[in-house]
Order: sequence, then C-alpha cells, then structure tokens
Amino acid sequence: MGLAFLSGCATPGDNSITFFADPAQYQYSSCEQLSVQRQTWTTKAQELKQLMNRAEQGAGGAVVNVLAYQADYVRATEELKMLERAARSKHCSTPENWSSNFAIH
Repeated sequence: MGLAFLSGCATPGDNSITFFADPAQYQYSSCEQLSVQRQTWTTKAQELKQLMNRAEQGAGGAVVNVLAYQADYVRATEELKMLERAARSKHCSTPENWSSNFAIH
C-alpha cells in the first residue's frame, strides 16, 4: 500500500519514486530560490557522504551509516533531483553546476 501511494507522487512519464522528497515542493519556487536550495542540499549531501566514508573506516561502520546517515543522505539526493527537475521545467538560466558537479550515488 505504501509504495502504491508513493508512486502516485511521480509525474506522468516520470518513473522515479521518492520516499523523502515531495515532487511538487518546488513548483512555486523562483529560479533564484531553487539555486539557493540546491546549494544548501548539495552541501548537506557532501557533508553526509564524508561522514559515511569516515564511519565506513571504523568497526561497525556499515551499521552506523544505516542508523545515522543513510536516510538523511537519501533525502538530500532526492531533494537535489527534485530541484534539478523543477529548474529544468521552469527553464531556469542555471549556472554550470546545475548540470551537476555533484555525483548522486
């Protein structure tokens, strides 16, 4: 039931499912607001990735990642996807980093 509900959040022709990000969240945001939000979420995702990499080096690192960081990291990457989608749909003039200098894993 949960997945069926969540799949209703995707737009027609969009087969991506998000668990934490609302696909319509940025529909009323300006291009400038999208850019600010993207920088915030990019920084957050990079910080979490660094924490996850450090945790992996210690004993029980995989458990720490799942318990402490994984959900937040997934949310950050989903938010970045939603922001990029919104920027494309609004035909924002975007800096070159919109085409992603951040690799989503």
